[in-house]
Amino acid sequence: MATCYRHPSRETGVSCSSCGRPICPDCMTPTPVGMRCPECARQRTAVRTMSSTRSEPRVTVALIIACVALYFATGSLSNPDKLYFDLALFGPAVADGDVWRLVTGGFLHAIGSSNIFHILFNMYLLWLLGNLLEPTLGSARFAALYFTALLWGSFGAILVQPDAVTVGASGAVFGLMGAAAVELRARGINPFQTDIGVLILLNLGLSFVLNNISIGGHIGGLVGGVLVGVAFELASRRRVPALGYAACAVLSAVAVAGALSVA
Repeated sequence: MATCYRHPSRETGVSCSSCGRPICPDCMTPTPVGMRCPECARQRTAVRTMSSTRSEPRVTVALIIACVALYFATGSLSNPDKLYFDLALFGPAVADGDVWRLVTGGFLHAIGSSNIFHILFNMYLLWLLGNLLEPTLGSARFAALYFTALLWGSFGAILVQPDAVTVGASGAVFGLMGAAAVELRARGINPFQTDIGVLILLNLGLSFVLNNISIGGHIGGLVGGVLVGVAFELASRRRVPALGYAACAVLSAVAVAGALSVA
């Protein structure tokens, strides 16, 4: 394995996306086009780290607004069940051609005092992970990650329980956790020794303990997020950003095709 050009005693599998030199976690600077060494980072922008990057997470904010607005809009309707009938993820309806449910179900949350914890927890995790990932990946790649993970969550939900009505952003949020774990691993950090690893294990555990939880949706979203994270990492190493977007398109197509085949 290659060793860091600044710390020859440290092995690493990550290279600068600009010059290609191998870099260890201490030398990595996240940018919208991948990791860069300190020298290349200084040539274009001030050196930043994942914890110090604080650009506006515009996509994250837009996603939260969309989910919350739909939640309150549903609660204000005289017949909220009509909206659920039209937008919730439901295998037989998808099989009949309502393909949009694979996306809209991920923005819908159940109404009621007993269900408010669901949207609050999802939005909190979305805000937390979005502030971590969007400045690092860039808004375009973050959006591609989110929607690809959402589709994989829908695929997983239908695969495990095709006749169940499923709503919520949990699948996409699990995808963000998976991508964050890949990002940490690429930096030489064991994700299960960080808060991200704890979040993944805790939420997976809750998926098997709590009632009315889509286990397939959670695991599907996690798998989708990991696959996108790996694709973006490979694209950064090869310095071909378009490769990451192409991988998202292929993965999204696979998720849709898989959902349609099992619906």
